Amino acid sequence: MIAAGSRRRIGAMILRHVYLMRSSWPRLVEMAYWPIVQMITWGFITQFFHTHSSWVAEAAGVLLGAVLLWDVMFRGNLGLALSFMEEMWSRNLGHLSVSPLRPGELVVALVVMSLIRTVMGVLPAALLAIPFYHYNIFDLGLPLVTFFFNLMMTGWAVALMVSALILRFGLSAESMAWAVIFALSPLSGIYYPIEVLPVWLQPIAWALPPAHVFEGMRAVMFGQGFRADFFFAALGLNVFYLGGAIALFLRMHHVARVRGLLLGAGGMIENE
Repeated sequence: MIAAGSRRRIGAMILRHVYLMRSSWPRLVEMAYWPIVQMITWGFITQFFHTHSSWVAEAAGVLLGAVLLWDVMFRGNLGLALSFMEEMWSRNLGHLSVSPLRPGELVVALVVMSLIRTVMGVLPAALLAIPFYHYNIFDLGLPLVTFFFNLMMTGWAVALMVSALILRFGLSAESMAWAVIFALSPLSGIYYPIEVLPVWLQPIAWALPPAHVFEGMRAVMFGQGFRADFFFAALGLNVFYLGGAIALFLRMHHVARVRGLLLGAGGMIENE
């Protein structure tokens, strides 16, 4: 159970970022813009493949489902990383470090903001896919919930590791928020089975949670039912990676705070 004081501090951080979004309509438009563009593009590709590929024809919407779930992971990562970088850009980390807000509460607030940003970004695209392409991702039912939160956890793990790098190297590392998540996409089996990859790459792919999620998604869409083995493999890997990312972020935050580097918007932390 989270203490009342802790809940208030987390709520205050969340409210701060909600006000930031409310005060800037381009931020709101941008969150929904790219998922909608991706959905429209892949919707047309799906319509083409539907008449030219028996694999896609077996499960109508398999590519649309993949692109929407990929955007969950991407938005989960970007939502947390951007919320953290907002504090860096505004040079607010120093102020937060002398407030009652604890680093763990900051992490919780960033995670909640990531969830809010992801829902606001992906939900419009998922709803528009229904009238545009007669594809309803919500037909996946309860498995969709497991896919969603597993991909969110992966996005959070990547974003926290990137945020730790930003604390270590400063804002020169901010581009990693996009680079790392895109580097994972070829190994995640988003649009194709993992067996398509070279044999030497497959063990690396299976060590990543998204590979199990997208294989599980295809199993459901191809009528094979919900695969518990994929679910538990993804969950176990996510717990491992997310736990490590939180520990790394808290460590970098502690070192930066002790050395007074948070006042300089996250300058480089020297090796101890």
